[in-house]
Amino acid sequence: MAMSRHRICQFFRLMDAKLKEGIEPMRCYSTKEDLKKLRPMILKRIENRAKDYPVKAMIPVAREVLHSRSVLVHGVSLLLKVIPIVSCAFCPEVYIGEKGHLIKTCRGYKHRSKNQVHRWIRGGLNDILVPVETFHLDNMFRAVIKHQQRFDFDRISAVVELCWQAGVDLNEQDNPMDSWIRHPAEASADMAEAFSSDDLRLIANDTLRAWETLRSGVEKLLLVYPTKVCEHCSEVHVGPSGHKARLCGVFKYESWRGAHFWKKAGVDDLVPPKIVWRPRPQDPPVLLDEGRDFYGHAPAVVDLCTRAGAMAPTKYFCLMKVQGLSGPAGVDRPS
Repeated sequence: MAMSRHRICQFFRLMDAKLKEGIEPMRCYSTKEDLKKLRPMILKRIENRAKDYPVKAMIPVAREVLHSRSVLVHGVSLLLKVIPIVSCAFCPEVYIGEKGHLIKTCRGYKHRSKNQVHRWIRGGLNDILVPVETFHLDNMFRAVIKHQQRFDFDRISAVVELCWQAGVDLNEQDNPMDSWIRHPAEASADMAEAFSSDDLRLIANDTLRAWETLRSGVEKLLLVYPTKVCEHCSEVHVGPSGHKARLCGVFKYESWRGAHFWKKAGVDDLVPPKIVWRPRPQDPPVLLDEGRDFYGHAPAVVDLCTRAGAMAPTKYFCLMKVQGLSGPAGVDRPS
């Protein structure tokens, strides 16, 4: 304690000596004054940066992404007319098939329990292609959206917003402002029932190809156009900085309630893969909880397309556990 007082006294003595010699001590500038001087320079720099966008070389990539998105939605809608899917009523779990599995991974209503059997209901398109929406900006480098301004902006698909900022004219696309189509056209039901196995295989191959093209195109766009995602929730913002709408943790089971904590977004944030359990030929007809460590997984789109006859890309074989065991020894399989 005495040592610290001695150092403080030395500091003040040194300052007094400098003042007597006419040497000005180190100044502490006010933060507000510095910001006022730097503000025009910062705004001018932002304005000059906006002139570099959109990047002309990325416009064909953005157009390909929008086209692949349209093909993907149409293909999945047709496959769902033939291949049934089920989803859990209490959690985001999805299973491709008429009956769900018996794996206890449900946390119940409002996450009040854990390791429960799922309650299966009929699934739809949004269970396979998870909609991710964001604010539609008129300018990429506009002012940050305040909380009270959150209703002044439209919410559109994050992929569509990314392509729009990349220079694509949305008026040239079919229904570009819509999110994932929630209810496929009923007129295609009779047509889907008349599809042969070859037709389904062709649709599945085109859909799977569109899925891979969409994800690879979004990955390329994210290298050029900054996009943010919240660390605590799935909110996405396409732009150099996130918005200030206090929408994080609005549900009771989420850990944070207030402003978002932004970080750099990835492909999975804009195009969620929706990983599902995928049965293999060596697995039982109904997946059991005892074999959960042995069963494979796959993105929902990939599993849906392989059910229709498409060949899964080799990069998913490790996730699918194609040559893996069917389960522990001594487990009885249901007939």
